[in-house]
Amino acid sequence: MGYVFTPPEQVSLPVRGSADLFPVHRIYCVGRNYAAHAVEMGHDPDKEPPFFFQKNPDNIVLQGADFPYPSASEDVHHEIELTVALKSGGDDISIDKALDHVFGYGVSLDMTRRDLQGEMKKLGRPWEVGKAFEYSAPHSELVRADETGHPDSGAVWLKINGEMRQEGDINQLIWKVPEVISILSGLFTLRAGDIIMTGTPAGVGPVHRGDELHGHVEGVGELTVSVV
Repeated sequence: MGYVFTPPEQVSLPVRGSADLFPVHRIYCVGRNYAAHAVEMGHDPDKEPPFFFQKNPDNIVLQGADFPYPSASEDVHHEIELTVALKSGGDDISIDKALDHVFGYGVSLDMTRRDLQGEMKKLGRPWEVGKAFEYSAPHSELVRADETGHPDSGAVWLKINGEMRQEGDINQLIWKVPEVISILSGLFTLRAGDIIMTGTPAGVGPVHRGDELHGHVEGVGELTVSVV
């Protein structure tokens, strides 16, 4: 028995120091997980439980590739993030066991069609048109957790054309990585190959054609993207 058409290739991420690739299963994103960013988006971080949305694996753009400015939008924003990559999963994972499931870490950008997202918010509709469009998930290579440890502090920043736009620290995450994994596993069955984009610090803003984006997570890596 075959397929009615040739299935697409498995989306994967490179792993530093290895010829092996990390196959991506799902992409989970944590919304408003830095207090200052929640405030700049008009929300009170002290009153909100965590919430999640998804991107599609084929939204990934690899390190050094171009980000084509998307159609149907005139207000596309950058959001720099720490990515967590899982080597195993399950349901109802306890906080104290959560990091046992982590393969490694990376740097990512949650590119957002902010105008379309805003329209969906006003209508009370899902965010996919603002978040899960083509090329909306630029990613660096992954670094194994046995090389980095499990970072709970470290600078997170993004520069555009050499100018600092976003600055934060992993220790400013409202919901820490073990908590995020545990809560997510109560909502979905997590699996090897899942990646979690953990949220962005304050300073989000628009990008324009010709911009050069340079992101950094201390102890994890760098990410560069050109807007074309």
